[in-house]
Amino acid sequence: MTAPEQPARDHHVPYGHEPIHHGHVFAVERLRYRDEAGRELVRDIVRHPGAVTVIPVTGDGRLVMIRNWRLSVAGWLDEFCAGKLERGEDPARAAARELEEETGYAAEHVRGVGTFYTSPGFADERMHVFEARGLRPVPRRLEVGERIEVVVRTVPEVEALIADGTLVDGKTIAAFAQWQLWRRARPA
Repeated sequence: MTAPEQPARDHHVPYGHEPIHHGHVFAVERLRYRDEAGRELVRDIVRHPGAVTVIPVTGDGRLVMIRNWRLSVAGWLDEFCAGKLERGEDPARAAARELEEETGYAAEHVRGVGTFYTSPGFADERMHVFEARGLRPVPRRLEVGERIEVVVRTVPEVEALIADGTLVDGKTIAAFAQWQLWRRARPA
């Protein structure tokens, strides 16, 4: 009788955590760990509290989107409204808040569609995707420095913008794909 096989030792368990940066939106932590050969490896990881993005659907099935001036890319991006979770904030509540702040719409129904990691190669940000329906106008509450225009598009228009490379915001593309699959799986 042979001895039971022992599970492989997980060399990728960090043994060193060094804070590098702590800012308003995210923190950066330096992790040290050993690979299978025993070599020490160092990786910097962005620690993020998580975020939400909302797909607002009008009564006639069009999608409320924003054109958002993004300083990081020095240009306008077509997106669904989105924002960072505040400490301890419920994602559904954050989705309703971001919808009102950025688009000027409140929703009667906010439903969870799914989640995904935005860039797990270097960050732990988890994006929560919501669908909003039963929209009614409310005052927008943009943050200082935000430049946002509200646009309403059909589903085929959004698909065309993704296909032709005009819509390049990753969270919006991922959320749209997840939403499309989610709504197809739901009974009518």
